[in-house]
Amino acid sequence: MMQIMTTMSPLLNLSHACGCCSSHLSATHRPGGVRLPSEQLCRIWQKGRLYEATSKLPCSTYHNIWISKPNGDSSRIGDVSIRSQVYVQDYQHLEQEAMEEISEIKMQDCISSIKSSLNSIDEGQISVSAYDTAWVALIRDLEGGDCPQFPSSLEWIANNQLSDGSWGYEDFFLVYDRLVCTLACVIALKSWNIHIDKIERGILFIKENMNTLEDANPENMTCGFETVFPVLLHKAKDLGIEGIPYDASVIQHISAERDRKIQRVPKELMHEIATCMLFNLEGLEDLGLDWQKLLKLTAPKGSFLTSPASTAFAIINTKNEDCVAYIQNIVDKCNGGAPPNYPVDIYDRLWAVDRIERLGISRFFVSEIRACLNHIYRYWSDKGLYCAGDSEFVDIDDTSMSVRLLRLHGYNITPNALNNFKKDNAFTCYVGQQFESPSPLFNLYRTSQILYPGETILEEAKEFTYNFLKERLESNQVLDKWLISKKLPDEIRHGLEMPWYASLPRLETRFYLEDYCADDVWIGKALYSMPNINNKAYLDLAKLDYNRCQEQHQREWNLMQQWYEKSYLQEFGITEKDLILAYFLASASIFEPERLGERVAWVKSQIVLQILLDYCSPSDQNGKGNKNVEKITAFLLETLVQLKMDAQEQIGRDIGDLLYDAWGVWLKRLGENEEESQESIEPIVGTINICGGHIASKEFLFSHPQCTALSVLTSKICHQLREVSENSNGKVLGFESKDSIIGREIENNMQSLVQLVFQQEPGAISKDIKQIFFGVARTFYYKAYFSAEQIDFHLSKVLFEKVV
Repeated sequence: MMQIMTTMSPLLNLSHACGCCSSHLSATHRPGGVRLPSEQLCRIWQKGRLYEATSKLPCSTYHNIWISKPNGDSSRIGDVSIRSQVYVQDYQHLEQEAMEEISEIKMQDCISSIKSSLNSIDEGQISVSAYDTAWVALIRDLEGGDCPQFPSSLEWIANNQLSDGSWGYEDFFLVYDRLVCTLACVIALKSWNIHIDKIERGILFIKENMNTLEDANPENMTCGFETVFPVLLHKAKDLGIEGIPYDASVIQHISAERDRKIQRVPKELMHEIATCMLFNLEGLEDLGLDWQKLLKLTAPKGSFLTSPASTAFAIINTKNEDCVAYIQNIVDKCNGGAPPNYPVDIYDRLWAVDRIERLGISRFFVSEIRACLNHIYRYWSDKGLYCAGDSEFVDIDDTSMSVRLLRLHGYNITPNALNNFKKDNAFTCYVGQQFESPSPLFNLYRTSQILYPGETILEEAKEFTYNFLKERLESNQVLDKWLISKKLPDEIRHGLEMPWYASLPRLETRFYLEDYCADDVWIGKALYSMPNINNKAYLDLAKLDYNRCQEQHQREWNLMQQWYEKSYLQEFGITEKDLILAYFLASASIFEPERLGERVAWVKSQIVLQILLDYCSPSDQNGKGNKNVEKITAFLLETLVQLKMDAQEQIGRDIGDLLYDAWGVWLKRLGENEEESQESIEPIVGTINICGGHIASKEFLFSHPQCTALSVLTSKICHQLREVSENSNGKVLGFESKDSIIGREIENNMQSLVQLVFQQEPGAISKDIKQIFFGVARTFYYKAYFSAEQIDFHLSKVLFEKVV
C-alpha cells in the first residue's frame, strides 16, 4: 500500500496552507481569502458531559502567479497589458485545460449519439440476416403472378454476397452461419433463375467448406441448424442444384440428428401453445403441420415467435394477411432485408440499459433509461418476458434481466415468474431446452442476488447458477449457445469473485471496462449484431468518463494527503493507509465529479469517527486513542465547520446546525450507552446525506420512520461485518459463509436492507438517501469479503491505473 502512495507523482501544487479540502476544488477564490472569527465557542456532548471547545481555523493563502511570454516579459502578451493576477501555474496547465476541453467535446458527442440511439429504439435495432432474407425472397406474388412478392429481398441478396462467394455475417466467420445462409440464398436465386454467376460462386463455397462442419464446435451451432439445414439440402436437390456434396458423411450425421430431434417434438403441444418449435417452422415441413391451429398462435403483430423465416414459410403455405403485414413492415424498415428476430423491443432495451449501467455512464441517460424501463414494465407479467413485448413465449434471459433492472429502479415486482423455468433442482432457458448455456444462467445469477427475505426461488436460483458457472469455468467449458464473446469467461469469473453486496460501483465499472466488447456477435438462426447493446460509443464514453473521474479523484487524494498533514492526524493514531482506504471506499461508491462534497464528507466523518471510537475504546492497548479530549473536540469542530463551509458553497445552504445536531446526538448517546453507539454508523451516513443536500431538517434526520429503520439495520449489519473483519484471521467472508450462523444473519439482514432500499412504499424517502445507507453497508461487506492484498490491488487499479 505504501509503495502505491510513494510512487504517485503529485497532480496539484496547491498554494493554500489550510487543512481543508473540497472548497478549493470547486470555487474561484479571490486573493486574501475569507477569514473566520479567530475563536468559535461550540458546545457538544461528549460522554454525557458538556464541553466548550476552541476552534482556530487557518485561512487560505495564495501565491501570485503571472502569465508571461517565453522570453520572460511578464508585462505584456502581444499587445495586451497584463495587470491582474491570475491563477494558472504555467503553459502546461493551459495545455491540460485544452486537453480536458477536447475530452469534454468528445464526451458530449458520444452522449448525443447514444441519446439519439436510445430514443429511436422503437421495435429494436438488429442487423439483417441473409438466411431470413432468403426465405422472404421465396414468397411468390400473392396475386398469383410469376414473380416475387418482395423483389427488394432478392435485390438485397444480390447486393450482399461476400468476396469468398458466401452469404452471412461479414465480420465474423462461423461455418454454421456461412453455410446455412449461403445455401438459403443460392436456393432463393435459383428459384427465380437469376444471377447464375452468384449461384455458382455460392455453390463452390458450400462444396469447399462442407467438411469443416465435422470440426465445428456444436456449442456455437446456429439455432435450429440441424433442423433446417437438411430441409434446405432437400430443396436444393429438388431444384436441380448440382455441385453440392449431398452424400457427405457429415450431412448424414446432421440428418440423423434431425430425425432424433423431430421424434421428440410434442406435435400436439406445439399446435396448442407457443413453444420454441414455432421458431423453426420452416424446418418442420414434413411434420404434417395444421396451419389452422398454428395461425392462432401468431403474435399480435403477425409473427411466429418473432422469426421472419418461420413467418415467411407460413405465408408460403397460408398467405395469411397478418403474417404478410409483419413481413412487409420488416422489408420496408430493412431495405429488403430481414433480421433473424423481430421485434426485439424488450431485449434491446434491457441489454442497452444493463450495458450502460455497468459501464458507469447511466447518469447521462436518466430519462432515456426510465423510458426504456417503463416500456418493459408495460409488458411485464408473472409469466415472464421474451425479446418482444407482444410474445406469449417467455425465456429466462429476458425474464431474469427484467426482474433485476425493474427491481433496482424501484418497480415493485416479484420474481415468481422464474418458477416457470425451474424443473426439479435446475433452471432452464426455456421449456424444451436441451443444453444450458452460460450467458443466460449468468444473468440469472446476477438477478438472484437482488433478493428480498423469503424469496426462495431466488435463493435456489443463486445456488444452482453459482455451482453451474463455477463448474463451467473450472472445466473451461464457457462457449455459449447465444453469444460469441472473447471476454465472456472473464466476465463470469469477475461476477463470481465479486458478489453484488461487495461490488462497489466504480470497482465493477473498472473490471467491466475490460470485459465489455463492442464487437460481440449474437447467435440466432444466423449471426447478428445489436448496435444498442454492443456499441463502441458506449465504450468510448465510458473510458473518457472513467479517466476524467479518476483524474478528479487523484487531485482530491492529493488534497486529502495535505489535510492529513495539516491536521496532524498521525498524532490521533490515523495512518496514511487508514486515510487512503477511507478515500478509496468513498470514491468507489460515490464517484461522480459533482458529488465531491459527499465524498469529502464520507472520508472526514469516517476518520473523525475512527478517532472518537479509538478514544472511547476500552480495549485500546496502545494508547493511541488516549488523547486530550479538548484536542479531539477541537478537531471534530474544525472538521464540521469546514464541511459546513464547503456545503454552503456547493449546495447554497447553511447545514451547520444539522451537522452539529447529528454529531451531538450521537456523542450524547455514546456517553449514555457506549456499546450501542459504537456500533452505529449514523454520523457517517448522516454527514454524507446532510452535506449532499439530501436531508434538510432535524425532524427528518431523527424522526422519519424509514430513516430510523435504515439506520438501525445498517448499523447492525456494519457492526456484524466489522466483527467478521476483525476476527477473520485473514480469512475472507466468502460465499460459503451462508452455512455459518453469522453468515446467515448477515445474509438475512442484507436481504432486509435491499428490500428497504429498493422497494417503493407510500411516503418513501428519496432514493438518494436510501442509497447512501446501502452504499456504506456495501463498503463494510467489501472489507469483510476481500483480503487486504485484494483490497490493495483493487485500490491501485481503481484510483491509479488509467483506462486505455
